[in-house]
Amino acid sequence: MYAKDTAVPVARTRAEIEVLLERHKAKQYGTAIDYDLLTARVQFRLQDRIVRFSVALPDRKKLTTPKYEQLERQRWRALLLVIKAKLESVESQIETFEHAFLAQIVMPNDQTVSEILNPIIALAYKSGRMPKQLGPAPEDAKP
Repeated sequence: MYAKDTAVPVARTRAEIEVLLERHKAKQYGTAIDYDLLTARVQFRLQDRIVRFSVALPDRKKLTTPKYEQLERQRWRALLLVIKAKLESVESQIETFEHAFLAQIVMPNDQTVSEILNPIIALAYKSGRMPKQLGPAPEDAKP
């Protein structure tokens, strides 16, 4: 597990994420924690897209304080690593912005592409049929 023994405070990692987004010219950005919903969130606007990462936090009611704090620090460090890697991939022209961040792009209904497509993909695998929303199956495509 990445950063499982990190001592970097959550506040410092959140600040690093914001500095990273600033350096990449994000127009809007912010980090948030919802301890009731056990979720950490990073959201930013870059290349005319809103991107959102949501990460499940451990339940502090079920863990000792030191264990909880360690898991929370680890999750934030891993989130920083993922965002940094995706931005580097785009900057290095390994992939486009859309390819790197597709799952996290926020649509007009405030859902991410992943939240919209995951049930559709699950149904496609269960039924063995291509969803109409994603176009015809290759054997149905016209030459």
